[in-house]
Amino acid sequence: MMSERKIIPAEEFCVSVRDGTHDSPKTVENGQYLVTSRHITGGQLDITGANLISHEDFESINKRSKVDRWDVLVSMIGTVGEPCLIKEEPSFAIKNIGLFKSKGEAEGKWLYYYLRTPSAQQIIREHSRGTTQQYIPLGALRKFPIVVPTDYEEMCSINHILSTLDEKIELNHRMNKTLEAMARAIFKSWFVDFDPVRAKVDGQDTGLPEEIADLFPDSFEENELGEVPKGWNVYTIGDLAEVVGGSTPSTKEPTYWDGGIYHWATPKDLSSLSIPVLLNTERLITDGGLSKISSGLLPKGTVLLSSRAPIGYLAVAEVPVAINQGFIALKPKKDVSNLFLLLWASSAHDDILSRANGSTFLEISKSNFRPIPIVTPTVDVMNNFDKCVRLLYEKIVKCERESQTLAELRDTLLPKLISGELRVKDTQKIMDCVYDG
Repeated sequence: MMSERKIIPAEEFCVSVRDGTHDSPKTVENGQYLVTSRHITGGQLDITGANLISHEDFESINKRSKVDRWDVLVSMIGTVGEPCLIKEEPSFAIKNIGLFKSKGEAEGKWLYYYLRTPSAQQIIREHSRGTTQQYIPLGALRKFPIVVPTDYEEMCSINHILSTLDEKIELNHRMNKTLEAMARAIFKSWFVDFDPVRAKVDGQDTGLPEEIADLFPDSFEENELGEVPKGWNVYTIGDLAEVVGGSTPSTKEPTYWDGGIYHWATPKDLSSLSIPVLLNTERLITDGGLSKISSGLLPKGTVLLSSRAPIGYLAVAEVPVAINQGFIALKPKKDVSNLFLLLWASSAHDDILSRANGSTFLEISKSNFRPIPIVTPTVDVMNNFDKCVRLLYEKIVKCERESQTLAELRDTLLPKLISGELRVKDTQKIMDCVYDG
C-alpha cells in the first residue's frame, strides 16, 4: 500500500514564491555576488565567475527577493527547472531565478528533492515557454503542484534518508578535492618549482625520505627552457606519450550505436566531472562503430584532454574508451607515469592554450601539441613520484566509485519515496549499509 499524499500549490506550501531581478545591474570590482540560472548545476550553486554588483543594487534586489537558509532556488531561464537548496547563510542576490521562500529546513529539503523527481521535471517542461530560449513564468511556479506526505514525520524521515546519501557524496567530494590538491602540490614542488633540488643547493633538508631525496640532483644547469635540475632532460610531450585523436561514427547508422558495448567519450562527459576520473560515458558504441575510429579502443589509464570548445577538460580513463574528435589522448610510453602526464597537462594549460588556433573556436591540433617541451626527470624520480601520487589517486577513484553508487541509489529511491510507492521502513536495510560504510 502506498503512503498517503496530498497536493499543495507551491505558494501555499511555501511562505512565498518570488523571483530575482530581471534587470542587469552594473558590475563592479568590489561588491556582492549576483547569481543567475547558469550558476545552478547538478543541484549545487557554483558562484565561480559570478558578477559582482554594488551594495546599493544588492540591497535593492534583496528588498524584493532576499535569499535565506533553507530556501530553494530554481532556474527560470535556459536550464529551466534546475533546483538548488541553500544550506548555509547566503550572501548573494539572484537574477532570473525562482525563489521558494521555505517555512523551515524540513519543507526546504522536501521541496528540493521533490523538484528533482522526473514527474516534477516533466511538469516544469510542460509549463515552460519560449522558442529561442526556454523559460518558466513566475505564475507557473506559484501554482506549481507540490506532492507532500500527509504525515509530517514521514516527510522528515524521507528527507533524512535522501540527505544522508547526499552528505556522504559531498564528503567524498571534499575528500577527493583535498587528495587532488595534494597530488597537484607534489607535482608543482618536484617538477615546476624544483623544491628538492633548491633545498639541496642551499644545503637544506628536502623534507623527503632519504631514499627519495637522494634521487634529486644538487645543482641546476641551463638549457632552452632555462634553469633545470642537472641531469634531467627536456623532451617533447610526443616523446613521452603516443598522442592520438578520435572521431564520431555516423549517427545516422544505427548499427554503430544500437546495443553499444564500448564506452565512447565526448568532452561533454568530462565537463561534469568534479575530479579528473572518467568512470562512465553517456553513449556506447558497437563493434561496427568502433571500427570507424582509427585510434580504436584506448586502454584504461589513457589521459584525455579536450582539444576544443573548450580546451582543457582533463581525465584519466578508468575504463577502456573510444573518443570523438574533440580530444587529444595521451597513451604513456615506457617508464612514463600517466599521472605525471595528467598533472603536467593541468599545470601547462596556458602553454597549451597559447598553441591553439581557429576562427570559430580555439582548437589545438595534435601536430601543435606533440612538440610542446617538458622538463622530464630521471626514471627513478618519475617512478617514485608515481608511487607517491598513485596512493592518492587510488583513494580518489575509490571515493568516486562509491559516490557514483550512492548517487544511483539516491536517484532510484528518490521518486519512489517522494511518491509514496516505497515506504521508509522498506529502506532500512539499505540505509544500514550506507551508515556502516
